[in-house]
Amino acid sequence: MRAILFDYGGTLDYPRHWLDRFLAHYQAAGLGLSRAQLDRGFAHATRMAYRATADLRQFGLEEIVNYLVRTQVAFLADNGDSVTRGVIADARREGRLAEAMARIVAGFVAESRAGMEASRAVLSVLAPRYAMGVVSNFYGNLERVLDEAGLGGFFAVVADSSRVGSFKPDPGIFAYALEKIGAPAQSAAMVGDSIEKDCAPARRLGMTAIWLPGIDRLDRDCVANNANEVDFTIRELAELKSLQWRCESAER
Repeated sequence: MRAILFDYGGTLDYPRHWLDRFLAHYQAAGLGLSRAQLDRGFAHATRMAYRATADLRQFGLEEIVNYLVRTQVAFLADNGDSVTRGVIADARREGRLAEAMARIVAGFVAESRAGMEASRAVLSVLAPRYAMGVVSNFYGNLERVLDEAGLGGFFAVVADSSRVGSFKPDPGIFAYALEKIGAPAQSAAMVGDSIEKDCAPARRLGMTAIWLPGIDRLDRDCVANNANEVDFTIRELAELKSLQWRCESAER
């Protein structure tokens, strides 16, 4: 094994999908939305951010999270179902909406920074052994976010979908990263939290697929049901420090 590619959101920053993380912070801030209710705003904000790459390119972590939360709330205030609109209208009328949004941003950012600090310890162990890169559906500013966290120096390539022009699970973004990193697919691994967007397309290219399910999907049934889709399942990024032994043993 010569190279390891990582997803970013849900992998390097914190082992949980961004929608679920946002939902927890919305609820903690007193905006009691369900996952399905928030999902419409989350999806809209994601689409808008992909279209605004030129404007967002210099955004750091706090700026991009603030943009996403503002866009989510604005959309849901006008386009959510009646219950969702009522939750936001009540918070605005009671003068607590701005504070709630600030709490969501602050909580999400703090969680991400803590997660990336934990990832730094793992990456520092892997760096002498492997060429590493990031492959992520992001908004054109991922290099800025990684550099801000002190992680950028670990990676030979950062394949940000909005800059590459190819979005996972399209194989093009993986091929781009492999070419930049100078490794054939058969000697590279992909680490990510999504079977559909990370593991399956990487495996089809011949890469080793390593699944980090995240804290919402650690039950035995979930892991067992996806066992045929991945080569390895890990419960935390730190387990990658033993990947060298596993892969070398498999190659003998």
